[in-house]
Amino acid sequence: MVKVFIVSYRHDDPKKCSALKMVKLGYAVKVSNLNHLPKNCLILNPFSNTILTPLDRELIGRYGLTVIDVSWEEGLEILKRLSKTKRPQRILPLLLAGNPINYAVPTKLSSLEAVTAALYITGFKDLSLKILSSIKWGHTFYELNKNLLELYSQCTSIHEVIKIQEEVIRKINR
Repeated sequence: MVKVFIVSYRHDDPKKCSALKMVKLGYAVKVSNLNHLPKNCLILNPFSNTILTPLDRELIGRYGLTVIDVSWEEGLEILKRLSKTKRPQRILPLLLAGNPINYAVPTKLSSLEAVTAALYITGFKDLSLKILSSIKWGHTFYELNKNLLELYSQCTSIHEVIKIQEEVIRKINR
């Protein structure tokens, strides 16, 4: 099973926090800081310069996947600072949020959505869908993005993922 790690900054209401829900259900382990992660664990970061692709499967399978759980309002500086570290980091390709707070907003995913998207794209589809099924709006995220998730998961290069993402952005801007 893939190791999923949560570094939580406790910005969200614990009752609504999707990252803590993954911990509570046993899908993730909470760690207090980055030093407690495996050295090459892949970190999801919206400020990374490298996009996640199916080629990241081996890295995630071997060392794990981490999401930094911060609020969109309070945590951006934390994520910007993190992007300057040497740890492997990836930005997700464009997807729509399915959570009730940011429904259908491009890229403004919850921690759970980010983790499940990364797992799906890198070929851990069963685990992704299992985690999504544990929350009320998980099916909404999947339905909004199933075509994109499948397209991204079939890519064989960063360039293919970027091409799909650029096509989606063009459609959104029309």
